[in-house]
Amino acid sequence: MKDRLAKLRAKLSDHQIDGFLLTAPRSLRYITGFSGSNGCALVGDDQAVFITDFRYKTQAEDQVTGFERRMAKEELFKDLASLSWFDGKRRLGFESTHISVQQEQQLTELLPNTELVPVRELVEQISMVKEPGEIEKIRQAVQISDAVFDEILELLRPGIREVDVCAELEYRMRKRGSQRLPFDAIVVSGERSALPHGQPTEKKLQEGDLVTMDFGARIGGYVSDFTRTVVLGSADDRQRDIYETTLQAQQQAESAAKAEMLASELDAVARRVIAEAGYGDYFGHGLGHGLGLDVHEDPKLSPKGQMRLAPGMVVTIEPGIYIPEMGGVRIEDVVVIREEGCEVLTQASKELVEL
Repeated sequence: MKDRLAKLRAKLSDHQIDGFLLTAPRSLRYITGFSGSNGCALVGDDQAVFITDFRYKTQAEDQVTGFERRMAKEELFKDLASLSWFDGKRRLGFESTHISVQQEQQLTELLPNTELVPVRELVEQISMVKEPGEIEKIRQAVQISDAVFDEILELLRPGIREVDVCAELEYRMRKRGSQRLPFDAIVVSGERSALPHGQPTEKKLQEGDLVTMDFGARIGGYVSDFTRTVVLGSADDRQRDIYETTLQAQQQAESAAKAEMLASELDAVARRVIAEAGYGDYFGHGLGHGLGLDVHEDPKLSPKGQMRLAPGMVVTIEPGIYIPEMGGVRIEDVVVIREEGCEVLTQASKELVEL
């Protein structure tokens, strides 16, 4: 945590601020180690104060190091405003994507001598490249996803509902040690598999359905993201063509991924394969995204992504083809960007599964 705090302090001058207020749960977890739901932290050149309430006293003592720990007697921001650090004129950066208008107004009233400066994605900038320990936790979360996918195949059959499959996925991830799930699992079948983020319903799986499952696990705060599409029964020619095209796009992107590559260049590798097969209009989202403490982080792998990939970044590679009134296919792996190429963490088979 000490190195992360130093990196954050080094960024203060870039934004011409004297200190930075952390309020987003992900930022607090990354910089302070705190995993509770109510806290904030002030970081300055010579200041590091963490504030929470009585409910989290023991948790903060266990998790938060390198910070002065305070238990708020009233609201967190009122306790924050009582710090002597605010006695003089200050420029305080805050997480503009997390602070509400009401909270900003409250801070303005509590800190009349302080200029509030909205800052976007400051912690995200220093957390994109993952430390070896972070990658290991992601690897463990990926291993849970892999294992649960293999287990769930035995349950898929005509007549079982999407919601039942979803419940089994979530139960089995928990049973294998996953902590709070990173997102609601997606289970869509038949024509509904053309919905990239469709939610499971009481629809029953039928013979001939494409079935897409997108789910993740969480270990030590770090997450996995996993998608596979299978066929209930034998695939027809069009289903097979869509699947093989998606797989080819996914494999070519993984083969091309490496450090210094623009995110948009990697997206283009997969998009070209799908377009040349005649399905370009049916791939409407980016190729992937970073992940770590959150399931969606920078870098964004998309046609407009201008960020260069760097060794240690962890991203998903998940092309998809979605045809309305027919169905869709998505295949997703988690990979680590290396100096030359990438390391694929996801080990589950990508061959077309026909059940």
